[in-house]
Amino acid sequence: MQTHETPITKGEEDMTQARQTKCKARWRANKNERVKDLRKLFGAYRDGCEKKYADQLGVFSEYGLAFDYVSPSTFNEQPEGYWRYQISWGGPSDEFRFYASGCGDHDPYRISYVFMDWFDSYGRALVGRDYDLL
Repeated sequence: MQTHETPITKGEEDMTQARQTKCKARWRANKNERVKDLRKLFGAYRDGCEKKYADQLGVFSEYGLAFDYVSPSTFNEQPEGYWRYQISWGGPSDEFRFYASGCGDHDPYRISYVFMDWFDSYGRALVGRDYDLL
């Protein structure tokens, strides 16, 4: 049985290009929504009312998928390791990245929010109240 590779059409190229610009364009709204959720959940947890938003968002201790360490060079062009708070996975997916010297004995010197969607991603460092929350 022969298989044929289908050439990429102009429309598919345009769709790929559009997808590549989406993450940067969608980054701020997605970051703001995640920070808003975390602010609500952490506030409820801190105030002893962890189940206040359980029907809408769950509880703080169960929000997100994983918290793990990504070693340097795990991915191409990723020379620096970081701690990852993975919120969602698939397309799209998002995570917070905590960069710190040593093995967790130090406060992070940078926290970034990264939004990814099928072969495209965009991330920026958090500042101000967003940084302080995380």
